[in-house]
Amino acid sequence: QVQLAESGGGLVQSGGSLRLSCAASGSTFSLYDMAWYRQAPGKEREFVAGIRWTTGNIRYGYSAKDRFTLSRDVAETTIFLQMSSLQPEGTATYYCRAGTKSCGYSWGQGTQVTISS
Repeated sequence: QVQLAESGGGLVQSGGSLRLSCAASGSTFSLYDMAWYRQAPGKEREFVAGIRWTTGNIRYGYSAKDRFTLSRDVAETTIFLQMSSLQPEGTATYYCRAGTKSCGYSWGQGTQVTISS
């Protein structure tokens, strides 16, 4: 099993910044990617950003819009999402997902991000 621990969510004013963290533990020896998704109330979960673990290749979803930056700490098996210029439409629960060959996809519990106008 893979366990994911997310942190860093909270309440921020429009235009502000937040940094989310997601630490993976457990059966991570066959980890091949990690990613952030988000889900707003009444909407489908959408891809925000992800990284191919073996190559470090990063890709962003439309919602990232050049305002989000994904980075990682390989030694700690942790990814970060630096979010800036946040807007109220970015209010959502942000989920971390890890893909491993041994366990398939695992999801974190989510961290709430609320952006006030």
